[in-house]
Amino acid sequence: MRAAIFKGKGEIELGKRPDPKLREPSDAIVRVVYGCVCGSDLWYYRGINPHKVGSIGHEFIGVVEDVGLEVANLQKGDFIVAPFLFSDGVCVNCRSGMPTSCLHGGGFGNGDSDGGQGEYVRVPFADYTLIKVPGHNFSHQILASLLALSDVMCTGHHAAVNAKIKKGDTVAVIGDGAVGQCATIAAKRLGAKRIIALSRNPVRQKLLQEFGATDIVPERGEDATKAVLELVGNGVGVDGVLECVGTNESMTTAVAIARPGSHIGAVGHPGHVTVPFSDMFFKNLTLGGGIAPARNYIPELLQDVLSGKINPGSIFDFETDLEHIKEAYDAMNERRAIKSLLKISEI
Repeated sequence: MRAAIFKGKGEIELGKRPDPKLREPSDAIVRVVYGCVCGSDLWYYRGINPHKVGSIGHEFIGVVEDVGLEVANLQKGDFIVAPFLFSDGVCVNCRSGMPTSCLHGGGFGNGDSDGGQGEYVRVPFADYTLIKVPGHNFSHQILASLLALSDVMCTGHHAAVNAKIKKGDTVAVIGDGAVGQCATIAAKRLGAKRIIALSRNPVRQKLLQEFGATDIVPERGEDATKAVLELVGNGVGVDGVLECVGTNESMTTAVAIARPGSHIGAVGHPGHVTVPFSDMFFKNLTLGGGIAPARNYIPELLQDVLSGKINPGSIFDFETDLEHIKEAYDAMNERRAIKSLLKISEI
């Protein structure tokens, strides 16, 4: 089959991988319809984080092509959304609500396992991992939004959940990338009345406003803190912060603009972030977040996508195919695109 092959820093190309086959009776084979490039893929592409040469990509939607003998909930022809990690659903961590820490789970596109930037994927523990979507006659917009559920929409939602956003809250979203955009959707969906988005990119600001941002703050660092506190006007900060960047500056800002006793939902890739714990301690702040348990969130968010209540697919502002995989990476790497979508096959 054709698949994107990661070769090293700045090197991604279309190549060949073996067609996947069922290995375990709990497996399924999925034909990928749409895949995409994740911001975390850019860490490898830029040479910041290591990645094994080989398959890549962990976000995809598609059609079930074959199932193992123990798969009871899926059959050939079903349309599915795949969370970015597979999990068995029965280990102690899965049963505790953390399929991202499944004792027998793993990731797609890690160099060896099939990736979402390819034509087919073998999915372990298919009955639990894959979420079946009712119907097949989907518009491109719905398909794009279903694809967003595989990672970024769930990650943005995870930030909102951990920031404990509730109806009437005034919140701040730090970050205007795909996750920050989806965090804005999530904050509005959970009832936030005022959403202050920190962004200095005019194109991304416009999309943030479409998703529900009521105020835009282009400043950074101490200037951003001052601007947010002036906007809120209460002298103490916002009711919740959704941190979607993962730098020392963004975390320091999050702590500075959170009102005492409030919550920070942090989902930005942390790298080497130092948390200003002393400031958090004396403000009685709580910090939550981490890797989003997308498998838990997709069923809830799926209905809102199918009804058109939320449209996270709008984050995809660059579309191409596998033949132009490098262009998909370069568009994001050069910040010409928020997120690149790959059209791989037809339903």
